[in-house]
This record gives sequence, C-alpha cells and structure tokens, in this order.
Amino acid sequence: MKKIGIIGGCGHVGIPLGLALASRDFDVTLLDINASAVDQINRCVLPFKEAGAVKILKSHIGKNLAATTNVQMVKDQEAVVFVTGTPVDEHLNPKINDVIKVIKTYLEMMNKEQLIILRSTIFPGTTELIIWLLQDRFGAAKLAFCPERIVQGRGIEEIFNLPQIIAASSEKAYREAYDIFSKISPKIIRLAAREAELVKLITNTWRYLEFAAANQFYMMVENEGLDFYTVYNAIKADYPRADHFPKAGLAAGPCLFKDTMQLSAFYRNNFFLGQSAMLVNEGLPNFLVGQLEKKMGSLEHKKIAVLGMTFKANNDDIRESLSFKIKKLLEFKMAVVLITDPYLNTSLSLAKELSKNNMTHLEVGGNRIIPISVKPRLF
Repeated sequence: MKKIGIIGGCGHVGIPLGLALASRDFDVTLLDINASAVDQINRCVLPFKEAGAVKILKSHIGKNLAATTNVQMVKDQEAVVFVTGTPVDEHLNPKINDVIKVIKTYLEMMNKEQLIILRSTIFPGTTELIIWLLQDRFGAAKLAFCPERIVQGRGIEEIFNLPQIIAASSEKAYREAYDIFSKISPKIIRLAAREAELVKLITNTWRYLEFAAANQFYMMVENEGLDFYTVYNAIKADYPRADHFPKAGLAAGPCLFKDTMQLSAFYRNNFFLGQSAMLVNEGLPNFLVGQLEKKMGSLEHKKIAVLGMTFKANNDDIRESLSFKIKKLLEFKMAVVLITDPYLNTSLSLAKELSKNNMTHLEVGGNRIIPISVKPRLF
C-alpha cells in the first residue's frame, strides 16, 4: 500500500503525518479546504512552526508529496486518513455529528477496498458508529483508529519515536494499518476501539490535571502574599519524586480542555476531578487580573502589555489561548492593553512603552507564568 490521502492534511495533525509518511517513500496527497495552506505547502512554505518539517518538505514536494483542494483525489487513494477531531459545543458536550458529517461527505468518493484511518481525538464509541456507517454503505468496513499523541511543534520527531496505537475493525484492516505505521513508528500497540479512544482522551486529560494542580498551588500560595516559585524551587531541588511537577501557567490550546470535557461527558458528567481542573485552569486569568488590582489599584486607563499570545512557548499557535481571555478581562477593567508575541505578526513595538514608569506587563504566553523584574512586582 503506497498511495495515502490525508483529509484535512494541511493542519497541525495532517502535515507532520504526511511528511513522515513521504519520508518513508509513501505517495502522499494532502487534501484541505484551506486554499492558502495548500498553496503554501506546494511552494515549500509551512503554515506553522514544525521542527524538521522544512527539510522533508523540500525533499519530497512535487515528487511523492502534493497538496490539493480537489476532493476527487480521494477516489485514487489506497488509504484515506481523516484528521477531524471531535469538538465540544457551548454546553461542553462532544459534537460527534461533526466527525460523522465529514465521513459522509467523502463516502460517495470512497470504496470498500480502501483502508479508512481515523487519526484525531474522537469520543468513545465513535469508531463503532463509523464502522456501522461504512458497513451500511459498502457492506463491509475496513477501518482503523490510529490516534496521534504528538506535541505541538515537534510532531514529526515524536511520530518517529513514540509507540503507535492501532485499533481496527478486522484483521485485514489491522495488518494494512500496521504496514503503514510500522514504517514510521518504533513500536505498535494493538487495542480495541474504545480502549484506543480512551488512551487518547486520558493522555490529554492527565496533562490538564497536572497543570490544574500546579495552578491551584500557585493561587493558594500567592493569595497569601508568598512567592510560589520559592516554594516550588525548594520542592524540586534534588527531589526526584517532584521531577514531573509542572510550573504554573495557562493550560490552554486546542486539545487539553476539550478532551477533558469529552471524558467528563463519557463518564456522564461524574468526572468531578476533570471538572474541577477546568474551573482551576479557566479561573487562572481571573486570578492574575485580580492580583494586578491588588498591587495597582484600579486598572482604569493603566497601560498593560501582555507579552505572549500563543497558547504555549516557542510556537505560533493561538488556538484557545488564555492570553486572549486575560486581554478581555483587562479591557473590561478599562485598562489600555497592548499585546505582542515574537511568533506572531502583531506589529506592536513595546520598547518605548515598557520604558515608561507607569508601564507594567504580564508574561503569560507559552503555558508558563514567569516572574519578571519590573515594578510593581506581579508574581
């Protein structure tokens, strides 16, 4: 099996997978409705930061790698990969129909001989629904769920180094998925569909819980007028059981919050630990603005710069970034808010403003709260 089409292929999940496969001599086509991203890929330009991607892109584009907006390309593929994840609605319920609709959109162009691969996070039970959908259409289903577990910006590196989980509708589907992913992953772990779906959700939720614990401790200590990082550094100093204790910071991005809420819905809203984590992490911006008010008094007409708008450090992705929530809260307090980020085209020059005595700033981007030597002291 050599010809692989990736639907939604010019995004943060599709590009690392597509480049990894192309580097192993698969014939890869990235299909995306984003014409700008498609054009960028075909011109050897990445739409976002991804370590190691440019070199692979330049080596394979126009050879065994292409990007297109032409949906008809699906007909010619031996394997079709869907990278559509499951979002949550305004009531924090998983929007399973969004995934089903995408599959249905391409059913007319697919055939029963193709291997269908689901790649992104999906709500437990969705794989079974899609198996039924394919069986209803073709009389059989050749489907695999192969969740990605990559970190933003280092996806290609992690694809090559992390075990790949595979769940499949049949032995044949498993073997075909194995033949693909064994070329790019050092180890394959076979699971049942719901087991694989839960692995992905629990992986992200665990990280979200870790951040919530750190953030709760941060707010607890700082609320007493003490320095959290004095305590934190003492905990971490030569103490191996604290190796994985994360720093406090904005726990955001397109996955952690959403997947925690999916897991809560799966457990019939009895996942109190996850719901508490959401309250802590989503409440941190309010706490930070409150701390500013305690130190500065009224924020009305005060100039405040937010340094860092992406949802994590050394990245250009602003999806679900809580820096924007802080910006809104400050604006509601009638502050004059300036923003900048070295990874974004903000076009703001803050050097002059920051040199003024009445200027303070929050460094909140990059999923970390970092003490800064300015007056008044913020953290």
